[in-house]
Amino acid sequence: MKKEITFIVNRSEITAGTRGASLGPDAIFAAARTKKSLLFGAYPMIELPNYNNLLDQPVKHPFAKRAEGLVQVFDDVATSISETLLAGKFPFVLAGDHGSAGGTIAGIKKAYPNQRLGVVWIDAHGDLHTPYTTPSGNMHGMPLSTALNEDNLPCKINDVDEESTRLWNQLKNTGVEGAKIQPSDLVFIAVRDTELEENALMDRLNIKNYTVADVNSEGTEAIANSVLHRLKECDLIYISFDVDSMDPKATSYGTGTPVKNGLMPKQARELLTHLSTTSKTVCVEFVEVNPCLDEKLNRMGEVAFELIEGLVTAMNK
Repeated sequence: MKKEITFIVNRSEITAGTRGASLGPDAIFAAARTKKSLLFGAYPMIELPNYNNLLDQPVKHPFAKRAEGLVQVFDDVATSISETLLAGKFPFVLAGDHGSAGGTIAGIKKAYPNQRLGVVWIDAHGDLHTPYTTPSGNMHGMPLSTALNEDNLPCKINDVDEESTRLWNQLKNTGVEGAKIQPSDLVFIAVRDTELEENALMDRLNIKNYTVADVNSEGTEAIANSVLHRLKECDLIYISFDVDSMDPKATSYGTGTPVKNGLMPKQARELLTHLSTTSKTVCVEFVEVNPCLDEKLNRMGEVAFELIEGLVTAMNK
């Protein structure tokens, strides 16, 4: 189904543990220009403000680092996503770190509060921590818990101060109050690096993870069809693609938290094409390209662009 794409560029990297993800969208643009592609000149583009100046300030909330800025990021992202959808366009998000994806989900729900939303999370990580369970305080490990309105208090290891709790609750209530998705409507692909607290939550909420081994043995088409079948009761689907879902040996280490034994780029392309071209899919997001960490110059930006270019072509058929 043809989709009227608008690119939304969000350079926020305040939730990551390493620096450089804010340059991810520009690394993708550079890859396009190297290929002499005019793709990004062919569609409307919205560039969001960022609050990366907070990286030059002391951390106020050790278990929710830079949450005060993330509240602003969530609001900006949610507003842009909602307005784009309500204008009849397809938001294709190019973001820095993955922490802002909770704002993307909130924006979809803000536009369609009465619609049931499914989320396909293609990532090496579960991103299911909360301020109460985080070992690092980095909020790119928490976006799905904001969408689920989940604190995971049974696994609490941190005593969180009142101001951090207030900001955390504000994040969870961005766009519309409370949970944006049901646990049964969240599907993982390629998640393979999680902590005990996340594993406990995945078990408690019965969140499905299609492993890389599943993809290898069953094939991308069968996995994509199974995902869509699981989400058959959903009215809308959002796909969040973290480049660390791919194997770093097949791409590069140009991402904040690379994990071995990931997807091959060809598998990623096939999964994204199968899942994104269905009529229910209303938003796609690419995150965590980090050219500062790329040992192969701009290889991760090049791989990401190749996937995006192929996906846009498929969406326009």
